Amino acid sequence: MTAVFGVDIGGSGIKGAPVDLGRGVLAQERHKVLTPQPSAPEAVVAVVREVVRHFDHQGPVGLTFPGVVVNGRTRTAANVDKGWIGLDAEGLFREALDLPATVLNDADAAGLAELTHGAGRDRPGVVLVLTFGTGIGSALFVDGALVPNTELGHLELRGKDAERRASSAARERHGLNWAEWAGRVDEYLDLVEMLFSPQLIVIGGGVSRKHEKFLPLLREREAQVVPAELRNDAGIVGAAMAAARDAG
Repeated sequence: MTAVFGVDIGGSGIKGAPVDLGRGVLAQERHKVLTPQPSAPEAVVAVVREVVRHFDHQGPVGLTFPGVVVNGRTRTAANVDKGWIGLDAEGLFREALDLPATVLNDADAAGLAELTHGAGRDRPGVVLVLTFGTGIGSALFVDGALVPNTELGHLELRGKDAERRASSAARERHGLNWAEWAGRVDEYLDLVEMLFSPQLIVIGGGVSRKHEKFLPLLREREAQVVPAELRNDAGIVGAAMAAARDAG
């Protein structure tokens, strides 16, 4: 089929690339632009257009979004401008790019990629993919089927959103060393393990490329905890997978 493109919209950066769907890897080196501040819809759309046009891409485009996405509409916006709430994001991108567009939750996209091509491949039972970055994203799978928009970074931990304490951004914001941050991640994993009893927890997001600094510091638990294999490319790959699915 026509080449499929993936775009990962994050709180700090917007990155995209064409994707080799057969192998689950980027077909070319990704192009990244800082997320505009404020991250209003019009400003983000302009950056996405720039990223896609950088490759002169023609064909379906999959886009991740850091919030709940239902039928192409963005329902929440925790780490981007509140102007996204209730927006027909899919229609907006389709019109701006003049290309077929599919929008889905960012962690769900990363999870789809990891379950198909990465650390969760061929794993039955309950698998939880967690992305640690500006916030904490989550993708929950039961025997390979996605339960979309779980947004488990917003579970309450010590009276506030868990991602305020245990995200990668929180580590930097509070000046925590790796051991101190691992203690907070452990506390968060205790909570999600109590609620969902996963057999496998995959740790993704930008911090996954430094997994050797903190994963060995985590406590032993019932769930197996492993680093994401696609690292921070998982969102781009999963977005492209979703666009290919929708394109038939």
